[in-house]
Amino acid sequence: MKTEFVKPAVVDRKWFVIDAEGKVLGRVAARAASIVRGKEKAVYAPHQEVGDFVVVINAGKIVVTGRKAQQKLYYRHSGYVGGLKSDTYEKLAARHPSAPLELAIKGMLPKGPLGRKLLNNVKVYAGAEHPHAAQNPTAIDL
Repeated sequence: MKTEFVKPAVVDRKWFVIDAEGKVLGRVAARAASIVRGKEKAVYAPHQEVGDFVVVINAGKIVVTGRKAQQKLYYRHSGYVGGLKSDTYEKLAARHPSAPLELAIKGMLPKGPLGRKLLNNVKVYAGAEHPHAAQNPTAIDL
């Protein structure tokens, strides 16, 4: 078998907008990651950037099920000895309303240079306003 390489000129890259208000965090993140990777296209290649662009609005109004708001922890490290910090979902969402969704999408993308490149194709906004109206994004219902 030969590895197929898709030419960038062949790939038709579109813009999509997802309204996350009242939606479950993991379901929105999974759908956004799938679209960004290009898994919903016929020309999908796991080692190439063939996916579309995704704009997620109202990320501050996303919901989590059960007691995750109090129990789910997000970790970060300062780089110093004993510098491990943790925040619950509530504290992180209060400080940065779009951060939980961004971290969820990041965790669903491949690790390494390709994943970092794909993460640039996701735009997450806490409110309903976004500066990508010129791209004429198509709305997606979940």
